[in-house]
Amino acid sequence: MLLRLPTSLSEARRCLAEGAVPVGGATLVWAQWQRDGFPEQALSLRRLPEANVVDGEALGAAVLLHQVDDRVPETLRRAAASIGTGAVRRTATVGGNIVGSTLRCLLPPALVLDARATVLDRDGTYEADLAEVVAKRPLMLAVRWRRPLTSAYYKAPGDVGGPPPLVVATAVHAEQADGRRLFVAVRDGDEVVGGSVPAGTDPARTLDALDGTALGGLPPAAREAVRREVTGVLERPATG
Repeated sequence: MLLRLPTSLSEARRCLAEGAVPVGGATLVWAQWQRDGFPEQALSLRRLPEANVVDGEALGAAVLLHQVDDRVPETLRRAAASIGTGAVRRTATVGGNIVGSTLRCLLPPALVLDARATVLDRDGTYEADLAEVVAKRPLMLAVRWRRPLTSAYYKAPGDVGGPPPLVVATAVHAEQADGRRLFVAVRDGDEVVGGSVPAGTDPARTLDALDGTALGGLPPAAREAVRREVTGVLERPATG
């Protein structure tokens, strides 16, 4: 297998056109390749600048999970720190978790940040919403978001090899005319659901409004976790 390491977007496009298969950190595809056979060419983005950005409003797909630090909002930082073991986080990538993983621990935080993905195909780059990225699994270069006023992340305890633990991500964003909007995304089992409502000064009213979104259909234990996390994030000062 030939591993290709493009250093420019034009070179990466050429690799795709010539049939190179994205490899990410290889934590998800290696076992499959050992079972089904290795491709002739693999494509890694680890030397592509656009896929390695880390700042307050963007995170590159080739960034390793252990490199996700306090430059990004708290909800993303805590999510990345909760994935796997230290050895996994030193190998697995942001793009692999969102696009390649079935667990997608980073997806709820990305959703509450109102993030969009920058994607590369043979014709060039374009922006896509996260639903399209999850469904079509293109080559993602980065995710970009609106900087929140504050955010939080909760992941329930889980057993190794057991069902995916409950995840609740929350973020509060500024709106025009000094308003605020609350975003919530939940992973319950293999499903991720979300909703957003105006974030008023009364948490009870905000929670009632959330019940009118897809989050209202969650089972009681998940809804209780949502109520707890929403109440907490609405009472927090702006932190990012």
